[in-house]
Amino acid sequence: MGAASTQNPRLRFTLEAQDAWSGARATRLETAHQVIETPIFMPVATHAALRGVDMAVTAEMGYQVLLANTYHLLLRPGPKVFEQFGGIHNFMKWPNAVLTDSGGFQIFSLSRQLQMTEEGARFRSYVDGSEVVLTPEVSIATQRSIGSDIMMVLDQCIDSTSDEATTRKALELTTRWAKRSLAARGDSSQALFGIVQGACFPNLRRESAAQITSLPFDGFALGGLAVGETKSQREDTVEMAAPLLPHDRPRYLMGVGTPIDLLEAVKRGMDMFDCIIPTSYAHQGVCFTSGGKLDLGRGAFKHSEEPLDARCSCSTCARFSRAYLSHLVRAGEFIVGQLLSVHNLAFYRSLMREMRQSIIDGSFKEFYLTQRERLTARDEEFPEVQPRRTRKNKDLLGDYEIVANPAGYGSIKQISSGEVMHSVVNPGDEAMSLYIRQPGIPELATQEGPPLVIWDVGLGAATNAMTCIQELEGVGQRRRTVSIHSFERDLDPLKLALKRPSLFKHLRHAAPHRLLESGSWVDAAGTLCWNLYHGDFHKRLSDALAPDLIWYDPFSFKVDSALWSIEAFELLLRSCVDRSTRLYTYTASTAVRAAMLAAGWYVGAGVGTGPKKETTVAYSPQAASSLRAQELLGASWLSRWRSSDARVPFGSSEESVCARVEEHPQFRAS
Repeated sequence: MGAASTQNPRLRFTLEAQDAWSGARATRLETAHQVIETPIFMPVATHAALRGVDMAVTAEMGYQVLLANTYHLLLRPGPKVFEQFGGIHNFMKWPNAVLTDSGGFQIFSLSRQLQMTEEGARFRSYVDGSEVVLTPEVSIATQRSIGSDIMMVLDQCIDSTSDEATTRKALELTTRWAKRSLAARGDSSQALFGIVQGACFPNLRRESAAQITSLPFDGFALGGLAVGETKSQREDTVEMAAPLLPHDRPRYLMGVGTPIDLLEAVKRGMDMFDCIIPTSYAHQGVCFTSGGKLDLGRGAFKHSEEPLDARCSCSTCARFSRAYLSHLVRAGEFIVGQLLSVHNLAFYRSLMREMRQSIIDGSFKEFYLTQRERLTARDEEFPEVQPRRTRKNKDLLGDYEIVANPAGYGSIKQISSGEVMHSVVNPGDEAMSLYIRQPGIPELATQEGPPLVIWDVGLGAATNAMTCIQELEGVGQRRRTVSIHSFERDLDPLKLALKRPSLFKHLRHAAPHRLLESGSWVDAAGTLCWNLYHGDFHKRLSDALAPDLIWYDPFSFKVDSALWSIEAFELLLRSCVDRSTRLYTYTASTAVRAAMLAAGWYVGAGVGTGPKKETTVAYSPQAASSLRAQELLGASWLSRWRSSDARVPFGSSEESVCARVEEHPQFRAS
């Protein structure tokens, strides 16, 4: 097929070649800053920067367009900065084209306290915790300030495995938002692409394509893929949906992918792609080569004098051996991420150039069959004998490691004891049920009164504190200050969790970073405070204000026996003298409850969480004075305790403890 052009003042499009065997095509887009030749891969410069690669190096590789993200750039540095610099090109000194994603995927994957409405998406900024409302109009206005060559409409991205009713609702909202995005563009000279949704439902993809392509967009994208579906489902969806997009406009497959993903998508008729994989994999020690994917974290490369890829002319391959690069990976040297990023980006650029040329000269079928075999190869020279350890090393710090739950959340494991924090229940769910809703903290915050002081004993990965902070940020009428005092002697669990925000979503906030930096954080209104007391709890508790509520969440008695002793609970009670204090903890241990009672606390059953039918609430004498008898442990518990083999904490005098429990005022009626 000969070249066919479409005149468009915003984006001139030329279809230069169409493969006779497949849907593959070579096209040409003319933007304000650069001519883009497709098939094209767009490196992801999320925050107006590529991870570990200088912009000048990227331009030298021949990359014609980068992708930046509206969601992140709206939150930081903000539209006013781009307006000051005359747009993103001058801001990051990039001479070629820029495409800005609208932020739909980031709303889906990153936002805290997300509320989706017809107006737009309402969520909390991960930068400073402020409330943000991202509407189609705000997204387009931000992209206009950024000054990208190609803008994307705001869409509602959902998990590709969602049910049909949920998927239909999302695509209908995406269509309505698309119309508002077109209206918001106004007279801007920037191109604007519409997004087709529909997950893996062919009927919904057809409906969405009909709706979106009826609108005067300059190009069209397939969204909502690479978010949960299988590789075969994705390929089948692209096979079906690509022909539904106009042949005289560019076609963009969002968020895909690996080299083999690109090859398969080009075969099916897509033109443009983006993904973080080249740089993300590089920082994990994984690179793509003409002989297959290599994992340099393996010891098999220790003595290899070969270049990374003999067919590659990038600066990394020209200078360094596999042995040296493998050494850098295994030693954890930061520079290796930069070196491998350069190679992976060079490999992607070369692959797309060769793919384009094969379409133009009519040899795409041969190219496809050859490359499909090469791109699915993996370490052919050295059969894999053990799983790579790079990720595990990243998930280790001191005596702790991250345990990823299949449900998508993370927990912290103490290696020496084998104990896992929140091993069964989602930590955020447990914190909300046990430590936030049970004491009624949101309601207490709306009442007039002196500051509400909360002691967080056992900061860990900061789940309890951050769940409380995020919940209170959504309470509009806070009438009293809430002050959280966190005690922790080892900060490694929090530092480790901060490295994996994908698993510890409660940490996507400025507060934990500020807490580690300066020991405290205060919200903008000055009514929500968080202080850190680093060190032994028994030595630091006198530095904090006396508590109204206590979250008692250290490791178990087996690991942290000193914090579960009678002496510890006596010390706590002395800190609450003359205060109506309540203590909440995850355990319902008979020995722990006995220790609390022996120390002078009044004890009741708390809400269940996960497999636990109940937890424990302890009350200072003043707090207990207003309770009804049925709110405290009574005769039935006392009877079970008397016959228990674990009546007292290990190391305590049984006779002394038993006498104190039997004589406790809460059992006088028993």
